Amino acid sequence: MEYTNTHTPTKMEHRKPTLCVLDASSYVGFWITKELLNRGYPVHAAVRKTGNPEMEKTIRETGEVENGLVVFPVDIMDYHSILAALKGCSGLFCCMDTPHVYDEKMVELEVRGTINVVEACAQTDTVHKTVYTSSLTAAVWRENILSEKDVDERCWSDKEFCRKMKLWYPLAKTLSEQAAWALAMDRRLKMVSINAGLVLGPAVAEQNSGSTISYLKGAAQMYENGVLAVVDVKFLVDVHIRAMEDSSTGGRYFCFDQIVNSEEETLKLANILRPLISLPQRYEVQGREAFAERLRTRRLHKLVEGTA
Repeated sequence: MEYTNTHTPTKMEHRKPTLCVLDASSYVGFWITKELLNRGYPVHAAVRKTGNPEMEKTIRETGEVENGLVVFPVDIMDYHSILAALKGCSGLFCCMDTPHVYDEKMVELEVRGTINVVEACAQTDTVHKTVYTSSLTAAVWRENILSEKDVDERCWSDKEFCRKMKLWYPLAKTLSEQAAWALAMDRRLKMVSINAGLVLGPAVAEQNSGSTISYLKGAAQMYENGVLAVVDVKFLVDVHIRAMEDSSTGGRYFCFDQIVNSEEETLKLANILRPLISLPQRYEVQGREAFAERLRTRRLHKLVEGTA
């Protein structure tokens, strides 16, 4: 998918609503924060105590020189710290990735933190929409994946299958997103989820190594089943902001710009993610067999085309 951003940002734009990004020290959260500021939005950057220290440092240094950015320390287990970051904000971008490789303990923490964040949004008088960063891995994992021709926004990963295979990242994303949806509907909070492919972008191997490694567990099976997809962080960020700005958005949106389904594309991905992915020296593409693509993004096309 090709997309050209025609927006011409100006620092003089006024009266834009204040938006909160939590966790602004996550890889996706950082780039959302940066682009919101570029488009003239005041931003509350909520930074988790357990977040990426290097990204947090960059966010704080940005706040010292950038008008419109206020940094809030947040503990997602502390409901009141979340409320403090949300005060005066009209919307929240919820990006819950951690800088570490996912394990079983992180699954429960992410679910509990997500519930706290969504509940805090519902209890404010100002937050009218939450854009929740989820993952394609919350939709693609099940034993009988090959029996399904299309994998789209109606699909969910099988939680018991994820537990059995110790796929902790997909399990965390599935349980957290389902908990967010259940609570948002109960509290009548408007929510959009962006189910992202494997995120690629500047220094991603260094700055987002934990989530990248966690996403790629089972990569061979995703590849063979036609559901291994990648997304450039700048396109992903633009989709997030479009989802926030467009009052008609709601529900889930699969977001990727390429399905990796050939050996040639796999080699390119491995080169981008070095040293996280290692291939034998002198590795060469042996064939060009391509596996069938199963992922569908009809809803994403409508969003991008409708707000262009």
